[in-house]
Amino acid sequence: MKKNDKRLFALSIAAAMLFVMPTGASAMHIMEGYLPMGHAIAWGALCLPFLAMGFISIKKTVSQHRKALLILAMAGAYAFVLSALKIPSVTGSSSHPTGTGLGAILFGPAAMSIIGIIVLLFQALLLAHGGLTTLGANTFSMAIAGPFLSYGVYRLCRKCGVNKSVSVFLATCLGDLFTYCVTSVQLGLAHPSAEGGVMASITTFMGIFAVTQIPLAIVEGLLSVVVILALESYASGELSELAYSNY
Repeated sequence: MKKNDKRLFALSIAAAMLFVMPTGASAMHIMEGYLPMGHAIAWGALCLPFLAMGFISIKKTVSQHRKALLILAMAGAYAFVLSALKIPSVTGSSSHPTGTGLGAILFGPAAMSIIGIIVLLFQALLLAHGGLTTLGANTFSMAIAGPFLSYGVYRLCRKCGVNKSVSVFLATCLGDLFTYCVTSVQLGLAHPSAEGGVMASITTFMGIFAVTQIPLAIVEGLLSVVVILALESYASGELSELAYSNY
């Protein structure tokens, strides 16, 4: 293993360990059994074309940019650790960083659909976080909607001449928040309010999530900037081949 590869591997371990702490195994993402089966199937079906795009994207990255594999692994570890840290929130879910915005900036949003579903599947099977019936809904919010917004925000900021670090912060922060906007819609559709219907339920969920999620999103944005700066120091060659350096 080359010297730079060793440094990058150490960086990936450090990024994963930075936020490691014991957490309970109660509701993570949207918990098992909290969505009606029809909703669970519909969200899962909606993920399929994005997963196909993600598979093609990762296959292309692996074939053309072998040196980027360590960064891809780091992006997966980063998302796994951050999304496993939770603050209890509304019944059936919890607040937590997502970690997927950083990977979307580095590899494009499609790739994060595959990384995200693997992360969510491991958490459901190994940590009892989330669930198999809600895997589609959780994948759509955390591994598709959030990353696509993060990537779009990053590209827009760069085209407008915004500093790269500021662009990374805004992209990952807003991607985190958008994940919970989508989660609120999913929960609101599944459990409409008796008085105000779906919209009232969505608004309630968003209000509850905002209390804990806004500070978490800011922290995720700041941490993502730190990781990017470290990668620019130790893996500038690898970064030059990725989506991050094209804007």
